[in-house]
Amino acid sequence: MTSATPGPPPPTPSASTSEDAASERASRTSGPAAWWRAFRGWPRAGRVASYVAVGLVLVLVAVLAVGVVLVRRPIPPYSGEIDLPGLDADVTVLRDAHGIPQLYGDSVEDLVRAQGYVHAQERFYEMDVRRHVTSGRLSEMFGETTVETDEFVRTLGWRRVAEKELALVEPETRDALEAYADGVNAYLETHSPSEIAVEYDVLRAGGLDYTPEPWTAVDSLAWLKAMAWDLRGNMTDEIDRALALAELSPDQVADLYPPYEYDRHQPIVTGGAVVDGAFEPDATGPGTRLPQRPAPGALEPLRRVRDAAAQLPDLIGEGDGIGSNSWVVDGDHSATGAPILANDPHLGVSVPGVWMQMGLHCRTVGDDCPLDVAGFTFSGVPGVIIGHNDRVAWGFTNLGPDVSDLYLEQVEGDQWLYDGRMRPLRMRTETIEVAGGEDVRITVRSTAHGPLLSDVSDDFVDVGKAAQPEHLAGTPPDGYAVSLAWTALQPAPTADAILALDTAHDWDSFRAAAARFDVPAQNMVYADVDGHIGYQAPGRIPIRQSGNDGYLPAEGWRADDDWTGDYIPFDGLPHVLDPDDGFIVTANQAVVGPDYPYYLTSDWDRGYRSQRIRDLLEQEGELSVDEMAAIQLDARSPIAPALVPRLLDVQLGHHQEDDGQELLAGWDYQQDADSPAAAYVNVCWRLLLEQTFHDQLPEEVWPDGGDRWVEVVERLLDKPDDPWWDDVETEEREERDDVLKSVMLDARDEMTRLQARRAEDWTWGHLHQLDLENSTLGTSGVGPVEALVNRGGWEVGGGSSTVNAAGWDAREGYTIDWAPSMRMVVSLADLDDSRWINLTGVSGHPFSSHYTDQTDLWVRGETLAWPFSRERVEAATEDELTLRPAPDREQTGG
Repeated sequence: MTSATPGPPPPTPSASTSEDAASERASRTSGPAAWWRAFRGWPRAGRVASYVAVGLVLVLVAVLAVGVVLVRRPIPPYSGEIDLPGLDADVTVLRDAHGIPQLYGDSVEDLVRAQGYVHAQERFYEMDVRRHVTSGRLSEMFGETTVETDEFVRTLGWRRVAEKELALVEPETRDALEAYADGVNAYLETHSPSEIAVEYDVLRAGGLDYTPEPWTAVDSLAWLKAMAWDLRGNMTDEIDRALALAELSPDQVADLYPPYEYDRHQPIVTGGAVVDGAFEPDATGPGTRLPQRPAPGALEPLRRVRDAAAQLPDLIGEGDGIGSNSWVVDGDHSATGAPILANDPHLGVSVPGVWMQMGLHCRTVGDDCPLDVAGFTFSGVPGVIIGHNDRVAWGFTNLGPDVSDLYLEQVEGDQWLYDGRMRPLRMRTETIEVAGGEDVRITVRSTAHGPLLSDVSDDFVDVGKAAQPEHLAGTPPDGYAVSLAWTALQPAPTADAILALDTAHDWDSFRAAAARFDVPAQNMVYADVDGHIGYQAPGRIPIRQSGNDGYLPAEGWRADDDWTGDYIPFDGLPHVLDPDDGFIVTANQAVVGPDYPYYLTSDWDRGYRSQRIRDLLEQEGELSVDEMAAIQLDARSPIAPALVPRLLDVQLGHHQEDDGQELLAGWDYQQDADSPAAAYVNVCWRLLLEQTFHDQLPEEVWPDGGDRWVEVVERLLDKPDDPWWDDVETEEREERDDVLKSVMLDARDEMTRLQARRAEDWTWGHLHQLDLENSTLGTSGVGPVEALVNRGGWEVGGGSSTVNAAGWDAREGYTIDWAPSMRMVVSLADLDDSRWINLTGVSGHPFSSHYTDQTDLWVRGETLAWPFSRERVEAATEDELTLRPAPDREQTGG
């Protein structure tokens, strides 16, 4: 039985509270440039099939005929009572003005069952697409255009690994996964596809006869594989170095990958050493040492490999290069006298956003029901991923260790060469069902290193054909095959860490939870109500043999290029509790100094964000919650201090040509949305990268403008006659100032074309816009459908490698590719004084008032109050929904 009343009425396409709001909404859903940017990685492999696109227009006609009934139907009720089978007692769902749910129950099982139900109410279509991605079954929904993606995922075998992990997790974790799935399925059983999501109506109008199948515990575990893929580390850097070697000398490639500058950008943990296999924060020297690895072996160029890593739609990030910020200060550095912790993960932008805010609260907290936690959840996964409970708070940034290696393999038929003899490949057959087409059967082949990606990707076939190690007499007739070794393809009970974090109560229990977090490896910052702060590096990080340093693709036939089979022991990973500095900063920089004996990676973020945060913390002294939140908005350009003085020195000679240059005098280097100087410098930056490097680098590795390129250009600006400045396609010999002058003149022309003739009328936000696209229908190519599900046109400050990291790709333009997916600041003095904000909103329904209702606040740098105590939650409550046990359970004493 269901008795419920609707939640807050969603807006119709023309509804608004004011003329300004209507104008603003229209600007985000229309215009020639509003939806041009495809969801990254999706256009090649995930665009909705053409037969569906025809029907998309038809459904819009139907929408017009029936008004807004169709698109409003999936919006769930926020108040009343609903029967939820399997509950032992009522679960209360309290929602605030932004629809953020806080759940109250009497057992962990009841709470996660209700969480599954609430996630399905708001986000099931998103969950359904994700599980089709992670199981290699997108073609069942989207037809032939997604077969290549499915082949790639089936070859990686995410779903198969997740099935094995279900047997490894603790019984309590499995119970939670099953209860969560039951909650999701209770929603599916009582709602038709039209009532679940408007996207199903659109797909049905395109000819897809589809009903969602029940959710399973493995669906939740497989999503953790997608998270690991997007944060997998340096695989693209490994490929890019090899591609660059096709046309450059080793010294030139070294110029493009300079070593980390520890003296300029401090690592996370500044002291300590490994003694007898364990990391001791107070140790002054090591007690053991791994042998030094030799220099990388000489591998000839690899070609056209990089695109294969973009076969998959980016679900929570971009893989290589995405960063995050998190830091914590102790009571001596806090205006409250207790720790304050801040976190803002930087991930790919989309709508709905990756996070859904939620609280899970036991009415009586104790051993039988230990949950009292709130924060950011993944729809599809039980528990809270990032947030705080009543005792501790934690945040994540990507540690970025090298946990994957590409191996060149000598394959003949169904055998591969290893250590001097041929060995049989491991093989399995997979069948991909294709909507509107014939089934596709593939054979997945693997060596001991991992699956052969070259079997399903022409790009990886080209890798093998192009690879010619100098010391070999010849190349196999069909070139080398390419396999992938990756820690996430080895089953591990990472899911145990989630509820363990949610119920941690002190440093020791927090570290015990972190020890279960195998993939992806994350920097974890910590604070508690007793005044302690800490840092822990977790993760399954391989120990390599001396022949393989992870710098370039390895030679799979050489035994000394293998991993040892061992991993850095958890006790040997860097950690610190209550450091002397009184604060800890993690922003993807080096974790620990160069004397650390284990190899983590050589591809750290270069530390511009982390050092800027450290500098601001030291300047502020004692920080309030508001001041911590303000640091998250710092938009200081990392390249401007080195580039602007050089630009000012260039003589342009004509007033109209140098009026852009005049903007730079006195500029504070802050990239605010309304800044003319920021607009001009960022255009100069993009053109500088283009004019300096495009002539000498293969197109696949042209500069994206990220942190590594900031360091490369910083070094280059001090060398005015360096060969990099010369355009090899001209007869003249160009030097630094020649390039800078050309860049400034071209930037002036580009700004005139894109914005206005008068330099004072330029703004960075006009170029640097945030467009949020739905991951499937948002790139359908059918304008009315895209307008239904997409939002865009927000003008945003910040930039790549900036604390306020609204990142853009210099190869493609200025539109934002990644950004803080959420922001939170937790006050351990009074948890009710904490703040949070989401990039979008809690709802995945395009016509819900909570689809993007937090985005305006996010753009303005504002945050929402984060009530935690029952009293404050009730004071903020706008709607109350009771999930009650089904009658049959009540009658049997459940």
